[in-house]
Amino acid sequence: MGEYDVVVVGAGHAGCEAGLAAARIGCETLLLSMNLESVAMMPCNPSIGGTGKGHLVCEIDALGGEMGLNIDKTFIQSKMLNTSKGPAVHSLRAQADKTRYHLEMKKTIENEERLSLKQAEVVDLIIDDGAVCGVVTRTNSIYLCKAVIMCTGTFLAGKVFIGESAYYSGPSGLAPSMELADKLHEYGLPMRRFKTGTPARMLASTLDYDKMKQQDGDEEIIPFSFMNEGEKLGRNQISCWLSYTNSDTHRIILENIERSAMYSGNIVGVGPRYCPSIEDKVSRFKDRDRHQLFVEPEGLDTEEMYIQGMSSSLPEDIQEEFYHTIPGLENAEIVRPAYAIEYDCVDPTTLKPSLESKLIDNMFCAGQFNGSSGYEEAAAQGLIAGINAARKINGENPLVLGRNEAYIGVLIDDLVTKGTMEPYRIMTSRAEFRLILRQDNADRRLTEIGYEYGLVSDERYSKFITKKKLVDGEIERLRNKYAEFSKLNEFLASQGSHEATNNNITFYDLLRRPEISYEALKVIDDETRPELNRAERYEVEVRIKYAGYIDKQLAQVEKMKKLENKKLPENINYNVINGLRLEARQKLSEINPISIGQASRISGVSPADINVLLIYLEKERRSNERSERNEYEG
Repeated sequence: MGEYDVVVVGAGHAGCEAGLAAARIGCETLLLSMNLESVAMMPCNPSIGGTGKGHLVCEIDALGGEMGLNIDKTFIQSKMLNTSKGPAVHSLRAQADKTRYHLEMKKTIENEERLSLKQAEVVDLIIDDGAVCGVVTRTNSIYLCKAVIMCTGTFLAGKVFIGESAYYSGPSGLAPSMELADKLHEYGLPMRRFKTGTPARMLASTLDYDKMKQQDGDEEIIPFSFMNEGEKLGRNQISCWLSYTNSDTHRIILENIERSAMYSGNIVGVGPRYCPSIEDKVSRFKDRDRHQLFVEPEGLDTEEMYIQGMSSSLPEDIQEEFYHTIPGLENAEIVRPAYAIEYDCVDPTTLKPSLESKLIDNMFCAGQFNGSSGYEEAAAQGLIAGINAARKINGENPLVLGRNEAYIGVLIDDLVTKGTMEPYRIMTSRAEFRLILRQDNADRRLTEIGYEYGLVSDERYSKFITKKKLVDGEIERLRNKYAEFSKLNEFLASQGSHEATNNNITFYDLLRRPEISYEALKVIDDETRPELNRAERYEVEVRIKYAGYIDKQLAQVEKMKKLENKKLPENINYNVINGLRLEARQKLSEINPISIGQASRISGVSPADINVLLIYLEKERRSNERSERNEYEG
């Protein structure tokens, strides 16, 4: 039926970013979806961002991806989380109008040059001499290509569970992908069975909002996309609502827990530890007398409300019973029941850091196919897989982000190095260097990389350079500008700060004081102060206030880089290296790390094993030097 450079299988959040990235870099790309109504679909939470996840969205945007731009177009409530804590964990989260999100992303894809979107179910891969070179659809159409990106989400052998009822299905009642799942098993890919779940949806007009606590968005809208900094994104915000379970809720769940598919033994897949069902919460935390839940709108043109924190696989009659014990939901009409869904995914340790399969050449993998959970994690992997598929076709080295460069680097390194035995979710605690991996500086960390790799537009790059010059220039100005001593102590007293004892205090010194903000300095600053937007002011303040801590983390990064720069031979035989423990030999052979740094993060590889590897590399280096010298002298 046709030939392309890249074929993307699945048009969820991973597939959309993969297809757009490959096309924007210059590859003729085909994006295939079993149903075009599922493009960028939100089958679970109608939101983008959140703790850790917001960092991923900003990084996707800084690299030239689409998710941040799309949620900025379609959000209905926006809120910055964790503002009572330090800037490293500030995380933006936005409620999406899920239908508009889908339509806007679909429109973007349809208008993208070199990207074709088609409805078709892939049932097989064409593999020649260990490399994928095409796909076959259910209607026997064949699309030849140079690379395939697998972004199957939860459709691969998807099976839905509601109490004792179980049937093969994709999310939201869509068809599952059964034949492709069977073929991947036949090809010897190490597949696993994971599980996730979603709560009920309820009719908004049947809820009693007086019994719940209103949750409003922020007054000042902070965009996800750096392209929207300084723009007015304000619009009418829709409220969310907070309520709690109680002893009656817990009693009903516990009395019927054996009817839950999770506890009856019907589900064999492993579920996400950090997003448990309500059955899990009540069973595991019996000492807690209540659990919170959020009632969230799914869009401007629907009455459906999402009950966040209440996923379940209990039967529908029990769902009706326990949901109705919750304040505000006593008379709620359930329009879609909660359910659990099992699906197939691959062992991510069989992937290279580029997200290419080690077992099938030219097959790249992203999203829930790799064992991760969440729209943001999927989109981040899709972006990198799209970039690297295009780069391999062009004969270029892959983009591999380090753990010190991005949360995307942490996410992918965790998956391909450590693997996962449950759906993987990003968290700020997973990053060793989170103070330098903040949301606000994602553009400073990644936009130049995106520009170099061909994904960042000239417009975006120009905007980034302008911001960088403004911020750097203002920090330098504050470093060299001294406060007027005659006005200083009066100002310090007004800010609740201790008085100055000398007249050699710069504005930079003043801003390092926790109680003094950049905005407050305006009182004693003069006309040389430049006009900065919110994001620019924020970056100036954070970089100055946390300079000491940032410098310490940068020093730690330099130490880590030394291990990352010690590359390991691609075809090293770990079984012949004396001193390595048996478990280390097995794990190193399975993962085949690219550096000492990656090897040090493999579960089962000890510091003593790393020392053995370092000694081995030094011996190999000296041996190579002797050989080269002998050849020269000969």
